[in-house]
Amino acid sequence: MNSWLEITQLQKKIDDFHLGPINLQIEPGTITALVGNNGSGKSTLLKLIMNLANPDMGNIKVFNKFVYGQDESWKDKIAYQAQTPIGYNPYTGNQLKSLIAPLYPNWDDTLFVDMVHSFDIPLHKRYGKLSQGVQQKLNLALTIARNTPLLLLDEPTSFMDIPSKKRLVDILVDWMDRGDHAIIFAGHQAEDIMKLADYLTVLRNGTMVGTFEKEELTATYMHYWLKEPLGKMSIPGEISREIKQLVSNQPAATEQFFHENNVAWTDRKALDLDEIITYLLQEGKDGYINDGNDVIGS
Repeated sequence: MNSWLEITQLQKKIDDFHLGPINLQIEPGTITALVGNNGSGKSTLLKLIMNLANPDMGNIKVFNKFVYGQDESWKDKIAYQAQTPIGYNPYTGNQLKSLIAPLYPNWDDTLFVDMVHSFDIPLHKRYGKLSQGVQQKLNLALTIARNTPLLLLDEPTSFMDIPSKKRLVDILVDWMDRGDHAIIFAGHQAEDIMKLADYLTVLRNGTMVGTFEKEELTATYMHYWLKEPLGKMSIPGEISREIKQLVSNQPAATEQFFHENNVAWTDRKALDLDEIITYLLQEGKDGYINDGNDVIGS
């Protein structure tokens, strides 16, 4: 299957911050979450994809077109929701729609109207006079309704209340089902990631830890409670331990070691996604690659 987005050896330095190298491919029908600590480079990566910043090294192709090339035909196939849109404040929602909709040949006016009604967005008010939550809802309606194959969302649930977050998840799931689409979104709220993402691309302070298939990732990390302290023995897959507890990202190898060395455990529990992300973002912690064989780290 051809990739809609292909990032190869991408690097960008801003003052003392260094992003990359980033290698990432996005295929149709997938939702990928960019996950990382604050300042890890998630927003910078989205801006690089949109050619709003220039890379120092590497290549970005969208629908097989270099984003920094003379052919800009890729632009009407990708919609980008920035955290803070520039220039929106003086305009009403109706005016913004009139400016944006003609630029996108597949603009979905029915979807836009549905989102406006669902989120109770006042289109007659100036953007700058709206609350941050309503601004976010309007921004999303103006972005998703562009109905492009590839959708980029930067912290899409910021400033939104819980019912609105749930409604947005439903809207995006329905939008994915209605056509050949793909989504990349930057986020840090595990509940939203769990519901939406197929893949997690994890960034730690500008370094790409890896891209992980979500369901396999959540089945990989296991917390064990032991009958006796482990002492100084080294356990396969171990990434954390306390006196009678151990966390492993290779549970099969860990349990085989327990069996062969008569280590008794009383209980085990799969880690929640937010706990797994916490481990992946810790310096020196390794993440389990989704092919089930190799280990990657910082």
